[in-house]
Amino acid sequence: APKRKQRRASGSEGDTMGTFRKTILLAACLTATAFARADAAPEKKGRDYYETRGEIVWEVPTEQKVIALTFDDGPDPVDTPAILELLRQYGAKATFFVVGQRVDKFPDIVRREMEEGHEIANHTFTHNYMNGRKHSADRIADEIMKTEQSIVRVTGKKPHLFRPPGGYYNDQVVGASKTTGYKVVMWSWHQDTEDWSTPGVGKIVNKVLKNARNGDIVLFHDYVEGKTQTVEALRQILPQLKERGFRFITVSE
Repeated sequence: APKRKQRRASGSEGDTMGTFRKTILLAACLTATAFARADAAPEKKGRDYYETRGEIVWEVPTEQKVIALTFDDGPDPVDTPAILELLRQYGAKATFFVVGQRVDKFPDIVRREMEEGHEIANHTFTHNYMNGRKHSADRIADEIMKTEQSIVRVTGKKPHLFRPPGGYYNDQVVGASKTTGYKVVMWSWHQDTEDWSTPGVGKIVNKVLKNARNGDIVLFHDYVEGKTQTVEALRQILPQLKERGFRFITVSE
């Protein structure tokens, strides 16, 4: 009897040790998987996370009848001057998120934007999307700083707003912006005109006019591949919004 008890005890102990080993192995596998996933792509955090922390701006709640028109990817030697003429005609101020390479190519246009009271903001140097593993905070910061140098060289002023190309955002983008002294600015989701895809002048106009609210940040482009529809759309948008009582101000304002 004593021997049988001993054998049963040994068997139970073996089962316990086997289960323990399996648990350790499973935990190790899960940990390795978690690290692999973390290494594969940054953790995805939504708008609520960054907006409530004040790290990214999509729009500005206000009772004032104001709206911020923004233009990405320029300057362009044809479209940007045409847009500037329309803005001047309607007493509108806007924010231009410029690409560093194009600032170096068309410095006089950026200088004109500043002289006419518009805001110059940072949109990276090469316009690469920042949604992959290769875009570390250091690399993003380098893109920001190269563009800043181009802007300062032309205008003598340091910008303080940054918009990542394509609207991609994560901790790396926010971290790089903070270390370089920038606030990340997106656009109102109901005011993405998608003018870069030339969807038709009517669609651009309707997108803005049907959704216009106080404190909106509207996304346009003053540089697109091919023939722009933005200029013609603005000819209709600006007078109608002004008639409704909207004032056109910069994002910082």
